[in-house]
Parts: sequence; C-alpha cells; structure tokens
Amino acid sequence: MRANTLIMIVLAGVFGVLAVVLANIWLAGQRNAMAKGDGAQRDTVVVAAMPLKFGDPLSADKLREIPWPAGAVPAGAFKTTKDALAGEGTRQALQTISANEPILTSKITGPGQRATLSAVLGEGMKAVSIRVNDVLGVAGFVFPGDRVDILLTRTARGDNGADQS
Repeated sequence: MRANTLIMIVLAGVFGVLAVVLANIWLAGQRNAMAKGDGAQRDTVVVAAMPLKFGDPLSADKLREIPWPAGAVPAGAFKTTKDALAGEGTRQALQTISANEPILTSKITGPGQRATLSAVLGEGMKAVSIRVNDVLGVAGFVFPGDRVDILLTRTARGDNGADQS
C-alpha cells in the first residue's frame, strides 16, 4: 500500500471518530437543555381527549389537561377540566373538535344550554323559518354546518295562458 493511501485512511478514521464524539457532546447538551425546560413559563390548557362532534356532551373522560406555553394560551381556553365542566348542567360541543384541540368557550355551549341553532347564532344574527309541510320538513336531521340542496319549482303562465312548470 502506498504511504499517501495509508495516511488518507488514518485521517478519515480520525475525523470520523472526532465527528461522532462532537455529535454526542452536542446531543447531551440538547438533552440537558430540554430537561431544564429552558426556564419557559408553562400553563395548562384543557383539550379534547377524543374527537367531539356537534352536540356531544362534555365529560371528564372526554377532556384532558396538557402543558402549554404561558404566552400562547388561546383566548377563551380553560385551564382546568373542573373549570370547563363548572356550572349547573352539562356543556355540549357547538362544532367538531379534533383530539388534542383546545376547548374554547366559543366552541361549546354554556352550562345547561342545549346545542341548538340559538347557541350558534352570534350577536345581531337571526334565523328565519320557512313554512314547509311534514313531508318536506327535515326536523331534527339538519344541523348548523350541514350542506343542503334547495330546489324551487314554480308554475308560470305561458303566452297562450296555459300553466308551465
């Protein structure tokens, strides 16, 4: 073997070992920094422990508390499960809430309220009912957020005076 080839193999081995040692030192420093928590202030936020659908009642088994950076707590978030369930009566989801998504006051009803259209309407909004017969009505099957098709059939008078649809 040539001397140059032997020197290059030895240098490659030395630099390889040096890279492994430096990487281990850096990773150990990162682990220590994570263990100390970097001094960041933490708070707790109540999140959904499982996916919730519109109208699902909230209970302690469907909620959990997780640590959250204190400066990034969303407005309307609950700090404890007890706060989220406080009050007379149960609370219900007003919209779909994914697992690990923060529970906000805007996404659930007040204590004892039902998940109805009035709970979804904001300040200054109103709902208008349209008269339909029992066959056409979908009472209880359509909820806020559902998409529906509306068909209009009307009768018009033609030029000859006959009704046309």
